[in-house]
Amino acid sequence: MSKASAELNALVERTVEGLGYELVDVERAGGLLRVAIDAANGIGIDDCERVSHQLTHLFAVERVNYERLEVSSPGVDRPLRRARDFERFLGAEANVQLFAPVEGRKRLRGRLLEVRGVAGQEQVVLQLSEPAAPQPRSPSKRKPAAAKPAGLPKIVQFALADVDKARLVPELDFRSGR
Repeated sequence: MSKASAELNALVERTVEGLGYELVDVERAGGLLRVAIDAANGIGIDDCERVSHQLTHLFAVERVNYERLEVSSPGVDRPLRRARDFERFLGAEANVQLFAPVEGRKRLRGRLLEVRGVAGQEQVVLQLSEPAAPQPRSPSKRKPAAAKPAGLPKIVQFALADVDKARLVPELDFRSGR
């Protein structure tokens, strides 16, 4: 991250957190400046509007050059970047891509179990979820083939500093509340 980018992130983070929200991401794409925010109870349009107005005034005072500002929630596949992100979503399922392989794999999917260690040296503990294997059909088509017994779930640990990208796996439930 460049010095200018780090300064912009710090400026936006102070403002967003001062309004009672959590800064998830700041992204610059040409003249577009995208800011993702979150809160314990979720984010609504009024929250985005409030932060957008505050940032617009701040950027005018601080002379931040941009053409368009977008403020939004991080979405259902929220990125995980800091230790506090991983800690907040313990128990949730995440897709993690590492810089270097762990147990022969760079891409992991699993349930977040724990974040250990001191600041700057955190370790993430993940219970791997294996993709569901298709059930083979028996020749008679009357009785399904017997499922193979599942072994114990595999647990892996890796340094937070080794994470290239991580996102929550969306858990959507479209059933009505009746």
